[in-house]
Amino acid sequence: MDARVSELFGSGNGHCSGSQGAASNNKQGNCLGVATKKACAKNKKAKARFSRNFKPSHNTPYLPPEAEEGNIEYKLKLINPTQNRFEHLATQMKWRLQEGRGEAVYQIGVEDNGMLVGLSEEDMKASLKTLHKLAEKVGADIAVLRKREVDYDSDVPRKIAEVLIRKVPDDQQFLDLRVAVLGNVDTGKSTLLGVLTQGELDNGRGRARLNLFRHLHEIQTGRTSSISFEILGFNSKGEVVNYSESRTAEEICESASKMITFIDLAGHHKYLKTTIFGLTSYCPDFAMLVVSANTGIAGTTREHLGLAMALKVPIFIVISKVDLCTRATVERTVRQLERVLKQPGCNKAPMVISSTDDAVTAAQQFAQSPNITPIFTFSSVTGESLDLLKVFFNIIPPLSNSKEQEELMQQLTEFQVDEIYTVPEVGTVVGGTLYSGICREGDHLVVGPTELGQFHKLTIGSIQRNRSACRVLRAGQAATLALGNFDRSLLRKGMVMVSPEMDPTICWMFEAEIVLLFHAKTFHKGFQVTVHIGNVRQTATVEAVYGKEELRTGEKAVVLFKFLKHPEYLKVGAKLLFREGLTKGIGHVTKLQPITQYQPSHGED
Repeated sequence: MDARVSELFGSGNGHCSGSQGAASNNKQGNCLGVATKKACAKNKKAKARFSRNFKPSHNTPYLPPEAEEGNIEYKLKLINPTQNRFEHLATQMKWRLQEGRGEAVYQIGVEDNGMLVGLSEEDMKASLKTLHKLAEKVGADIAVLRKREVDYDSDVPRKIAEVLIRKVPDDQQFLDLRVAVLGNVDTGKSTLLGVLTQGELDNGRGRARLNLFRHLHEIQTGRTSSISFEILGFNSKGEVVNYSESRTAEEICESASKMITFIDLAGHHKYLKTTIFGLTSYCPDFAMLVVSANTGIAGTTREHLGLAMALKVPIFIVISKVDLCTRATVERTVRQLERVLKQPGCNKAPMVISSTDDAVTAAQQFAQSPNITPIFTFSSVTGESLDLLKVFFNIIPPLSNSKEQEELMQQLTEFQVDEIYTVPEVGTVVGGTLYSGICREGDHLVVGPTELGQFHKLTIGSIQRNRSACRVLRAGQAATLALGNFDRSLLRKGMVMVSPEMDPTICWMFEAEIVLLFHAKTFHKGFQVTVHIGNVRQTATVEAVYGKEELRTGEKAVVLFKFLKHPEYLKVGAKLLFREGLTKGIGHVTKLQPITQYQPSHGED
């Protein structure tokens, strides 16, 4: 990816100037040639994998063999099982639900090796009835996603069925997935979210987005400048729960068993630092890139696509405003996107979604294979493809499995501070993501580091998730925590709240292995850049470039950075993005130079 991903970023406006492009090509033509050949070879392999995994949706001869782990179960038929067999099947369903963190998919009429045998109408009815009883026993709900006929040597038509089983884990309110919304300015990102979450179509002049804006100037200009959060719920039967039927977020949380939290980011280049902060600090599971059908790939589109790829966030694309264009214009935009996605820097396999069947297949394959990129053609005015998007969001599974979640929950508490508020009659409130461990009301934590590298003691008051009260917060979940009368001036974005037993590594200086994606001149010692590492955003100086005097576009090196304002809490292996004007680069932290061990400040309790 590194060799050609710079093409996605361009020079800030999607294009690099001719002289710079020519110069960099001349200087590293050989290197890029080799990289491109390798990338092409990888691309061919990816396509081969894609064609192997992706059988046509009509009359598919077989599926991949059933995996022992994961949340997908194959069953040939479930007709009148004995009591012992029924108990065994119920235990198996619990296991699959646990693997999918509350969701499982059953393929009925399919053998364990993946062969599509199919069932007659009578056998299918009996099997679904048994499945219903099994779901009732474990406290789950079922929804048939799709049925399809299979070619089989028989006079009787035979079908297979795909069934979604959903049960909210006993220790959780709902499944939560975070989707970052990216795209150029004026592509209709906020309007799309307004239509999804409010349940009403747009009037063509942006009425649907008004409820999403947070500031007066956003309403006046129609441009998002801050990060806002919107929620879309699905109940256990797969039905949409949004503001069209529920008055408040609490009502949505109560009736939803799966929640999609949209992180609405800014499209304008002026607010790029806010967009990068949203991508790095809020740890989105997926990214939705919105592209306008009438303008195509323009402005910050390439840059946003490159950011999502650099952070390894799976991406899908929504082509908006198709009601304004002819079908030929929409198809031209689709082809333009397919060309960009297939180029060696991306190595993606685009898949245009035109039916419910496609949406179901895409949702399941998308989480399993990072190469697949679903593309929807959507209109906020006519509602075209709105139902397909809802099907996609309903079925899309969580990325991490239950084992990874358990491991994170067993570690010590670490909460990243992204937002700080003062709420009347509540006091200081912080918003952010719990990176590891478990957080409860009344827990005693320490927050820092301050400019002197100290940590202050504090006590957690109440906890809220998606604007509704919550007693326990688990690793990976985003929430707001009330800190009572804790002094707000001691807090800043980029701090962490950790368990007092943890020994946090605080540093002014750190080493990182970086790739320079785009730079107008040369990158050398003394250069200043804005560094993004998780929720940390600060200016840092390049103290040393190891093994080289200077770096040029596309080159790799280990660099020593030093923060300018205050020390930060970092971890080895953390992903790093840096920028300064047109300069952009990515990498990861390889080594920390910790300052002396922290001492908790005794001034705060």
